[in-house]
Parts: sequence; C-alpha cells; structure tokens
Amino acid sequence: MDTFVSQEMIFFPALAKLPSHMPPTDYLSELAWRGMLHQATDGLAAHFAGGVRTGYCGFDPTAESLTVGNLVSVMLLARLQRCGHKPIAVVGGATGMIGDPSGKASERTLMDAERVQHNLAGQRAQMQRLLDFSGPCAATIVNNNDWLGTLGFIDVLRDVGKHFSVNQMMARDSVASRLEGREQGISYTEFSYMILQAYDFLHLHRAQGCTLQLGGSDQFGNIVSGVDLIRRVTGAHAFGATAPLLLKNDGTKFGKSESGNIWLAADRTSPFRFHQFFLNAADHQAGELLRWFTFKSREEIEALESQIKSAPQERAAQKSLADAVTDLVHGATETARAKTAANALFSGDIRSLDAGLLKDVIADVPSSELLAAQLAGEGTPLIDLLISTALAASKREAREFLAAGAVSVNGEKVGADSRLTTAHLLHGHAALLKRGKKLWHAVRVAG
Repeated sequence: MDTFVSQEMIFFPALAKLPSHMPPTDYLSELAWRGMLHQATDGLAAHFAGGVRTGYCGFDPTAESLTVGNLVSVMLLARLQRCGHKPIAVVGGATGMIGDPSGKASERTLMDAERVQHNLAGQRAQMQRLLDFSGPCAATIVNNNDWLGTLGFIDVLRDVGKHFSVNQMMARDSVASRLEGREQGISYTEFSYMILQAYDFLHLHRAQGCTLQLGGSDQFGNIVSGVDLIRRVTGAHAFGATAPLLLKNDGTKFGKSESGNIWLAADRTSPFRFHQFFLNAADHQAGELLRWFTFKSREEIEALESQIKSAPQERAAQKSLADAVTDLVHGATETARAKTAANALFSGDIRSLDAGLLKDVIADVPSSELLAAQLAGEGTPLIDLLISTALAASKREAREFLAAGAVSVNGEKVGADSRLTTAHLLHGHAALLKRGKKLWHAVRVAG
C-alpha cells in the first residue's frame, strides 16, 4: 500500500451535508487543530473575523474522476462550508486545455475540447456528492471557460499581462524547477498558466465577491499571483491558504496523470480497494488522516489514537478511518459491502462473496490466468501452480507449504497432492489461493 506523507504544517476539512453551527471565525482554528494549515497570506485571520466569506478552489479536468489527492481540496471547501462560509468549486474547462506545470517535470499532453468536457462532467458529478448545494451557504460549481473563453489575446496581454513581472514569474517554484532542467524546459503555454489562474480569482472576486483561494501547497505561488492581481486591478485585499499535499511512498502526489492513483470513481478504484487503502494506513498515520478526512471531533480522534497505543492489534483507528471516508465518498451500502469482502478474506469464507465483490477482491490482489483446458478433468497440480504464481520459489518449498497446511483454495486448506479443477471456480471464472495469513493470489480462467 502507498502510505501517506504530509508536508510540514497542513491542511484541511471535509465533505458535505448538515453544516455545523460553528461561527465563521472558527475556520482557521479548525484547520489548525487538525494540522491542516500549510501556508496562508497575511491578514487572513482578521479577514475571517469580519463575517461570512466566499472562497474557491480549482480542479483541472485531466481525468474524468478526482483522486484521493483531490479529496484534500474538496474537503477544504466542505470544511469552509461547515464553518458558515460559501464555497465555489472551479472546474478548469479553459485552464485544463493548457495544463498546470506545478509539480510536473515535463510538459503535459494537451487535451482536446471534447475530452475536457467529458472529464468535467465526471468531476462535477463527484463534487455534487461531496458538497451541499442548498441553504444559505450553498456551494456552486463554475467552469472557467465561461469567462476565459471570451477573452481576446490582445485583451489578456494589455489588461492582465501588464500586471505580471516576468522576473517574479520565473522565480515561482513551478517554473523555476522546470528551468533548472534544460532537457525539459517549459513552453510559453504552461508558463502562462499562472496568469489564467490569477484571472480566475479576479473574475470570481468581481462576479461573486470571492476573497479567498484555497489549494494544495504546490499552488501557493499561483494563489499569490491572483492576490496580487486583485490588488493591482481593484485595490481590494484578497487572501489565500494552502493544505499540504497527500503523497505516496515515493514522494509523488496523487495526481490524476500519475500512476498508482486511488480514484473516487468506483469504476476506477472499487469501494473495496478504496476501503482497504485507508484500512492499511500505518499506526503513525491514522490519527493524522482521521483529522484530515473525517468530521470526527477532537475528543473522538484522540480516543482512537489512545487505542492505537494501548491495543494496536485491534486497528480501531484504521477501521474507523476507512469506514468514515468510504461512507463519505461511496455511501454506507458500499462501505458495508467492502467490509463484507474484507471479512471474507480474513475468515476464509471466500465462497460467500457475490460476483461483484469477488471481482473487486481479484482486482486488488496479484492474479494470473489459466486456460479452461488446464483445469478440466484432473486439473492442475497445486505444487506447480504455487511456483507459477510466486507463492513458492521452488517445488521443494511448495511441498513444504502444502504439507504444513499453509495453503488454502477459496479459504479451505489443501494437501500436498491437491489439484486445482473447475470445481474450485467461484462464479465459474476464478479461484483464490492463499499462502500463510496474508499472501493471496487469484487464478482467473481464460478461454
């Protein structure tokens, strides 16, 4: 499993319905105790003390689904809403055609308008499940192509570009890191991205009174550019705050164009795998992730952290975390199904899994294919199968595992002379092998 690594001070919030009655001034203190505030511009606390505020966060449509990394930003908006403020989610119909260079070592592949619109539709549907679009603090979703698409090139150069110093733009981390590597470099297209993002902030400030931009820590330079543009053009004060990035083991973020992602869409990452992702969080990460991804109170989280110390084998914090986040993203029914699958794997009651859950489990463990003919008749010797599936390194080792009763098929222990046959197939197409307590391998039938 990819583990979570936070960057310095951190970030953020939560999703959805039933806003609490926290007064508007509590937003920053809420972020602070959750360890979610990474960076903030000067004067933000005083700004929140002045009443209800409107804040936004942008999302690039580089895929039809958001990732668990994007969930950080969505929850920043949801926490803002629960504290009595108004959130705006900006989907980048225009900026998505350009591509944000932040955190990228090379140029993005540009998407056509049709692909962008397809991705926007998928992301919008997910946003609508995670934010509340009713009441006095109703969330809104807007597409920046509605205003950026109407701008002329000369207008941008004259009215917007003149407020940007090339020297300052080149000093931004997202640009400077690319300039240091001569082989990659950066195109004028991506170089201009921060200007477009800054204009988004200016437009929302004028149209909806938006005074706050939120985002991940890699966006702080772009956010400051928007704050500066609003001050130069209107004379008004605007503000920004960021959360730390959610990182994988290798230090890369869960970006939509990166490998090893955990998606919010069930057809990309099954609810079972999604649940397992959080269930497998390390002890030292569980408390932090409970703060980030759930609405649990400080007292509840600290109690769960105490259980980690007193009874780590029970994994109470991880179970609570996995249930809460899966409920949030996929709903209680899918959470229950994910737990059913996990319990079946733990208990060995594999035959109780329905076809859908079996498919989800197979997708989450190593697997290989056998031809149907190989299982016909007497089938295939398990001693050979263990070697081909890497559950054993040699025939000698395979014999030892089988003789010791360390191998099971669909949760039932098998002996040294056992063979895998069509009778073992679950729902007619797969069988699950296990060696020891945790090493699983799915055998799928082809042909």
